[in-house]
Amino acid sequence: MKITRVTADLGADITDVDVSLADESIIEAIRAAAIEHSVVMIRDQHQLGLDGLEAFTQRLGTPIDTPYVQPMADRPNVVRVVKEAGERALNFGGGWHTDLSYLAAPPSFTLLYATDVPPYGGDTVWSNQVRAFQTLSAGMQQTLLGMRAVHSAGRPYGTGGVYDITQRGRTMTILPSPDAYAEQEHPVVTAHPVSGLPVLFLNSGYVTRFADWAAHESQPLLTYLYMQSQRESNVCRMRWTNGTLAIWDNRATQHNAIDDYAGFRRELYRTTVAGDAPVAYRG
Repeated sequence: MKITRVTADLGADITDVDVSLADESIIEAIRAAAIEHSVVMIRDQHQLGLDGLEAFTQRLGTPIDTPYVQPMADRPNVVRVVKEAGERALNFGGGWHTDLSYLAAPPSFTLLYATDVPPYGGDTVWSNQVRAFQTLSAGMQQTLLGMRAVHSAGRPYGTGGVYDITQRGRTMTILPSPDAYAEQEHPVVTAHPVSGLPVLFLNSGYVTRFADWAAHESQPLLTYLYMQSQRESNVCRMRWTNGTLAIWDNRATQHNAIDDYAGFRRELYRTTVAGDAPVAYRG
């Protein structure tokens, strides 16, 4: 198995391995690489298939479903992420976010397996949230320690939310619900459960405000921190190819699916691995 860095701080390509045949030592090496590099793209997994994707996901941890998105009929933990060539609806996964951060225990890893990608466009961009915190000033770091933020799925998935009002013409089935407006607090700076490093655990997709702050008071600081997360030195852009299996560490990243492939079809399959409730970094 060969691991090649994409940038100094984020992203790696993995080649010369067949994950469907991987023994436990290879599984642990892949898990370690996903934590060290935050996102890995395992190339040329054409033989994996959906049975293999589910089996591999189970070897990483406990699969969980994705609220408010209809899974495959015979695979309740698999989401088919598809946009047909003629669709004009908003793409799924567009906009910076950390998967399911609105849950009490957000996922540890997400897996995404590409089966039909456009000849150009459709890349995904990831942000290193450890690096985003480390590059803040000492004063800003101290300000954020001990703060909490309110996360909610309401803006994208609530009744009357973004996906609800853009549902027409979409191949994927989104299930808007008033339950999506439920709120969950998490520390603004979390301790990564493996590395122990501080993580800036914020994202514009699901964070509505800081706890005990009004939304309009929160927005200027949140906007600054999002800009910090998305600085060029904190991100990497990964190119999809058919047969690529991506794994990323939700506890340390944000990501954004770029919607720049009009006129082409894009199909991938997503699974998610359970995680633990975030714990505040104490310094």
